[in-house]
Amino acid sequence: MMTAQASVAQNGAAAGRFALIGAGPMGLAMAKVLKEQGIAFQGFELHSDVGGLWDIDAPHSTMYESAHLISSKKMTQFDDFLMGEEVAEYPSHREMRRYFRDFARHYDLYADFTFNAEVLSCDPLGDSGAGWRVTWRDGEGQDHSDVFAGVLIANGTLAEPNKPDFKGKFDGEMIHAAQYRDPRQFADKRVLIVGAGNSGCDIAVDAIHHGVSCDISMRRGYYFVPKYVFGKPADTMGGAIRLPMWLKRRVDGMILKWFVGDPQKYGFPKPDYALYESHPVVNSLILFHAGHGDLKVRPDIDHIDGKTVHFTDGSQADYDMILTATGYLLHYPFIDKELLNWQGAAPHLYLNCMHPNRDDLFVLGMVEASGLGWQGRHEQAEMVARYIKGLAQGSHGAAKLRQEKSAGFERATGGMKYLKLARMAYYVDKATYRRAVTGWIKALAGGTS
Repeated sequence: MMTAQASVAQNGAAAGRFALIGAGPMGLAMAKVLKEQGIAFQGFELHSDVGGLWDIDAPHSTMYESAHLISSKKMTQFDDFLMGEEVAEYPSHREMRRYFRDFARHYDLYADFTFNAEVLSCDPLGDSGAGWRVTWRDGEGQDHSDVFAGVLIANGTLAEPNKPDFKGKFDGEMIHAAQYRDPRQFADKRVLIVGAGNSGCDIAVDAIHHGVSCDISMRRGYYFVPKYVFGKPADTMGGAIRLPMWLKRRVDGMILKWFVGDPQKYGFPKPDYALYESHPVVNSLILFHAGHGDLKVRPDIDHIDGKTVHFTDGSQADYDMILTATGYLLHYPFIDKELLNWQGAAPHLYLNCMHPNRDDLFVLGMVEASGLGWQGRHEQAEMVARYIKGLAQGSHGAAKLRQEKSAGFERATGGMKYLKLARMAYYVDKATYRRAVTGWIKALAGGTS
């Protein structure tokens, strides 16, 4: 049972000033709802402006010139800050950067952030409620520190490249997708793309048009989804009736056969898992080019010898460049992993954001789901902000949520058995997740969950 002294400390921390790390879309959403709930905070952003990875000029951006959203603007935008009619259905990274800057101006968030500030460390001063010392370095190289009631981490999930190890040595140029910016990097080169996720397939299309040749190496099969169905963005179709997963798979699988056909005809491996157990590839061009012979699909790499890559099926080919589109790892270098209840490939947090035992440490945006969009993340931010405020006010809803999150790990998968991959370690079922989060928002606002 919590002592009265501990409770006072908890409430004091909740009423104090929080440190918010990151001014990407998740950090901006968090800043907005903190202001709405009257919670004091100080934001820190490594770059000179907002937008996170969507600003191609940001230090840790993984954008490339041809990058666009893989979800439509309707399914991605914030409900209370819509993208204009002039914005494309699948906005480019430049349109997204402008959108987030407009969002920050509209909600007057710029003054709440310290820019060109690299957070170096976050150290608890004791148990939950005792405060945190945050140390950061400014643009002039000077170090600063201050004490905050709590820490809100929103520095993104796509900044630390997951670089594979290959047997042998490659004598050509090898880069990760994080280092790719412009299709001209492929000029006069025989290119091998390793990895066929959404970025890998997008970049492969660039390489097809700008390189001498392009192959793609795939360890496993994927389900391919077209960007448009019946002339409308594919992710806006359906959804009015929630189907059980077995039926949704059957219906959506039939639609994919109609509009995509059989990718195995073009050399793509057949997925060894059910639809939605991993994220699908949303790309209308990769199959087109494979069907036209512009792209050769290869299996996994066995070993490399000079510029010759040997594949697991016994075939081989020569390349000048290997680009590894092998994803990213969660990376919070300014805080000890143990403090985040890290297990396996990700922190184990209640609804992917709340520490089971601390009420002064939250991770925002460590959540992924097909169709979750920025609104789903905004709801996560609102739940956290209302919880912090509820603790300060001693509300019943906050007490109930504290008890719930301390009882055990809850990821909201909806019973889905996702592939055991690092990138799937924080995947959730959209409907299950949003239902849980909005339920808590209602309870914290004074209703019942």
